[in-house]
Amino acid sequence: MTRWSIGDLAKASGLTVRTLHHYDEIGLVGASERTTSGHRRYTPEDVRRLYQVRSLRQLGLSLEEVRAALSSSDSLRPLFEAQLAALTEQARQVDALRSRIAALLDGHTTESLLSTLEMMSVYESYFTAEQLGDLRSRAASLGTEAVEALKTSWLELVKQLRQHMADGTPPTDPRVVELSRQWDALGAKFTGGDPAIQAAARRSWEENKTAISRQIGWPAEDGLVDYIGQARAAQ
Repeated sequence: MTRWSIGDLAKASGLTVRTLHHYDEIGLVGASERTTSGHRRYTPEDVRRLYQVRSLRQLGLSLEEVRAALSSSDSLRPLFEAQLAALTEQARQVDALRSRIAALLDGHTTESLLSTLEMMSVYESYFTAEQLGDLRSRAASLGTEAVEALKTSWLELVKQLRQHMADGTPPTDPRVVELSRQWDALGAKFTGGDPAIQAAARRSWEENKTAISRQIGWPAEDGLVDYIGQARAAQ
């Protein structure tokens, strides 16, 4: 019957001698026989177990999980189910990251990329991961054309409201109050009317006016947000 030295087994299995020594030390895979001079000799059964260990390790199991799996066949299914769940979550995160990077690259210059990354950092400081997920899901469900149409409508609202400010129209004027309602309705398209998300958005704005206004294209200190707030109070 064939026997393998540790060096021969290392070459055949693609593992290092050091790894085989470690497996032996922790009792995971050992050499069942020794020569008269004390050298390890691996039997076919030892080699079979080694390849089982290697296969399980390639599936991402830790050494302790491998030990548990080999000690009882009943432990294999829950281990694989847990591993599958972990891999599924990793795949979801990778896909989400891929989508974010693709969106970032779409038509952005280096300067605008840096600005967008800055704003992503700002938003992630105020919104929970769940809230950010809800915002992205809502934008995705609306679709690119609808989102662009809402942005156009929003810019038109900004234009009209700033004109009323320039003309000295009181924020309690019915025309301004109606524009503030439209403003809130547009915002609800993105926030879903979630009070927690709306509160987070307000905190984000109050503490990062300069960075946010630079990205959206109108000055933070022009008083527009306060003007809308006064009109909202008159609704």
